[in-house]
Parts: sequence; structure tokens; C-alpha cells
Amino acid sequence: MNKRNEILKTYKLYVNGQFPRTESGRYYTARNRDGLALANVCLGSRKDFRDAVVAARKAFPGWSGRPAYNRGQILYRIAEMLEARKGQFIEELLLQDSNAEAARSEVETSIDRLVYYAGWCDKYTAVFSTVHPVASSHFNFSVPEPTGVVAAIAPQGTSLLGLVSLIAPVIAGGNTVIILGSQTKPLCCISFGEIVHTADLPAGVVNILTGDPTELSPVFAEHLDVNALAYGDENPGQVRLLQESAALNVKRMKAYTDRDWWQESANDPYLIMDFQEIKTTWHPVESSLEGGGKY
Repeated sequence: MNKRNEILKTYKLYVNGQFPRTESGRYYTARNRDGLALANVCLGSRKDFRDAVVAARKAFPGWSGRPAYNRGQILYRIAEMLEARKGQFIEELLLQDSNAEAARSEVETSIDRLVYYAGWCDKYTAVFSTVHPVASSHFNFSVPEPTGVVAAIAPQGTSLLGLVSLIAPVIAGGNTVIILGSQTKPLCCISFGEIVHTADLPAGVVNILTGDPTELSPVFAEHLDVNALAYGDENPGQVRLLQESAALNVKRMKAYTDRDWWQESANDPYLIMDFQEIKTTWHPVESSLEGGGKY
């Protein structure tokens, strides 16, 4: 009896709450270190990225305008869904050359990271806001507000943890995101899109692409409707090129080349603040005729 050839799964993109094929029609075959074919994966294009930016921009007003507590509920729901499908993600990591202990640790750390940032959603504004003393009869408040659309490039050495570590603080702060997953370990990033899709997150808040970072990174930095750029890999030359491109359109650029996503220190509310703007407002203080303060 002839040996049956298994049909490889085709991992599509996740854009605007849907799973489209790449408009370019290009794919590559993901393989492990032994050369075993794991899946067919979309080789995302400039047009795919532009579509994702349109979706993220459309979703931004609604997501940033949601109560912070509700954003926390949704992040916690994503963690719940990932916990329920933990076995699937461990299996995908094992296929991508991880060992059993490391695979379980990567999934569980990713779940815990989502819970951590879910808890910060309704707290970081209180912690990082300030009231300034002024000489006039005013209150002067400075409060953080989300930057807008963030384009992110996930660490290439991890399939899930680096992806989650960049997405969670960005959306916890009310931003929307387009993220490029690992090219060499792509299985978990689109499977994570399936988690997001079923976790009450509005379409367009998280958009996940796969493809070649050297091809897509300049597009991420040059697009004029992207407000900020996050780079999570460890390539200093790539960082320099992205910084130069981002400077041409005054785009905020954050590079995490020395960040160890496996460590507890990667749980950091300042990662939320990396993609916040500070708005300062003045509020007059009215003085009553009787001499008491009235606000």
C-alpha cells in the first residue's frame, strides 16, 4: 500500500477580523530543522500591509474610546481562550523545534503576560497621570492617550511569546496594531489570530501578517498612516534602517533589541507608555464671593 501524503495546512493572514489569502498569491513552506514541511504560509505583501493599516485606522476610534475596564476584560478573555487551547500551541511549538519543557513554558508565560496587561488596562492612566502646580487659578492635568496605529515586527526567535509580548501592551493602551510574525516559526502567530477572532476583540484592532521581515520592514516604517513602530528582534543593522526611515515621516520608533521576553522583567507597564501621548489640559478654578474655593 502506498504511503499517503498528508495535506499541509495553509496558514492565511489575519486582517480586519478575517483570514484572507495574500493578494500577491505568494507562499512559502515552513520547515523544521530536519527539513520536515510543516505548513504553507502566506508571504505577505505591501498591499496586504496597506489593507491592514486601513482596518487598524478604522478600528482605532472605537477601541481607544472603550472603557479601560472593558479593554482589560477582553485581554483577559484572550488569555482564557489561549489557556483552553494550550495543547494545540504546545504541539505547534514542538513541531518548530522546541522541547516539551520550553514549549509549555512559552505558552504559559504568554498566557500570564496577557493577564498581566489585562490588569493594567484600567490602572496605568492613574499611575502615569499628573497634576502640576501652577501660579494661576487653574488645575493643570497631564494624562496619557493612545498614539494610534502601531506597526510591530515580532522577534524571529520565538513563535508565540514575542508576538504576545508586543501585542498586549500596545492594545492595552488603546492602540491598534499590525504585527509581522516570525518567518522561521510562523505557526503560532496565525493560530493566535484564531484566538483573537473568537475573544470579543473588535475587527481591525489586531492584524497579523506573515512574510519576509527584510521585505516588509521598510514598508512598515514608511507608511504615512502608521503612527508608531515597534521592533522586537535583535538585528542592529535593521534597527538603524528602520530608525532612518521612520525619521523621514516623524514616526515614533521603539526598538527592544536587548529585551529578554522570557524574563519577568518583560512584564512592564512602561511598555504601555511607549505608545502613549501625553495630553495636558487646564481647568479653571472658580473662587466664590464668600471666600471658599469652588470648582
